[in-house]
Amino acid sequence: MNINQNYLNLKDSYLFSLVAKKVNEYKAQHPEKEVIRLGIGDVTRPLVPAVVAAMGTAVLEMGDAATFRGYGEEQGCAFLRQALCGYYAGKGVALADSEVFISDGAKSDLGNILDIFDTDNTVLIPDPVYPVYVDTNMMAGRQIVFVNGNTENNFLPMPDRQVKADIIYLCSPNNPTGAVYSKEQLANWVTYALEQNAVILFDSAYEIFVQDEKLPTSIYQIEGAKKCAIEFCSLSKTAGFTGVRCGYTVVPHDLVRHNTPLNKLWLRRQTTKFNGVPYIVQRGAEAVFSSEGFAQIKENIAYYLHNAQLIADTLRKLDIWFVGGENSPYIWLKCPSGLSSWDFFDHLLTNAGIVGTPGVGFGANGEGFFRLTAFGDRENVQKAMTKLRGLS
Repeated sequence: MNINQNYLNLKDSYLFSLVAKKVNEYKAQHPEKEVIRLGIGDVTRPLVPAVVAAMGTAVLEMGDAATFRGYGEEQGCAFLRQALCGYYAGKGVALADSEVFISDGAKSDLGNILDIFDTDNTVLIPDPVYPVYVDTNMMAGRQIVFVNGNTENNFLPMPDRQVKADIIYLCSPNNPTGAVYSKEQLANWVTYALEQNAVILFDSAYEIFVQDEKLPTSIYQIEGAKKCAIEFCSLSKTAGFTGVRCGYTVVPHDLVRHNTPLNKLWLRRQTTKFNGVPYIVQRGAEAVFSSEGFAQIKENIAYYLHNAQLIADTLRKLDIWFVGGENSPYIWLKCPSGLSSWDFFDHLLTNAGIVGTPGVGFGANGEGFFRLTAFGDRENVQKAMTKLRGLS
């Protein structure tokens, strides 16, 4: 019996597990000290009333023989896929419900989508980046080429025509940097992908945080994208579903490689390896896109964006360089005084009780940078910013 040797090329610990370990060790040594977590991007606002009501009704349905439901469609209940088509129509994007697949989250699909691609493909990934993009391809043994994000390009790297790529990962608004691509910049990537006959895997998990109407919230708002892009999104940050688990992936019928529609391949993969998201969860997700539910959710998004503004205002007062925080829940800052990412992590934790995420955990280009999130409670964010201003 042989094991997958590619796993041995991975780091011993997932980034956020390592952060949690260090925080737990600190708390064990200093139980009297308060710790404010602005690191891992977990939400703090509860599910909105419209979602709770819809899930409650679905629970009662499951307890009645007349309305009980067993196995559903692996690609998702028609009512939710149709609701998502309506949501995209509001963006000016026309989708068929057969192009939408419901899942338990974008993280799962971003890894699982690789099942439909050959391992010989070259993968282009921005650096810094969400670790899942890199780790899942390393597990499969694919060749990875990095495109550099830095202060010069405001952490929005653009394609290099001299680089050959088959699969391209993009995330906008970006995790970890909070930077957001313009329509012109995304159009450049789409043109590049079409020239390369490549496929863009577009992570739009934070699209609801975009408030600037000039900025795209779906890659399909770019002409030609349906011929070269798969879009992934999640309700984790959109609607507080981190503990409920629901997301969706869009695979357009126009996306064809080697005379084979990728939609057909993904459908085959999902019907083989996935039994679908629970009916109760999907009814809750449907309520997200109702007029009542969406209005309630927008209030939560405004709450988080105000937290981001408080963090951004503090960094400006301290004259610390950063991106993000305006159309994103993430703030990506340059560590002051030339500190490394982990040194700044230790400095904040031991001197202010603030937990963030070291930028180097997102790639080599993240060294010397640090990520803060706006998902905390308002009181904790305000307290953390007061402590940050008090640090030398």
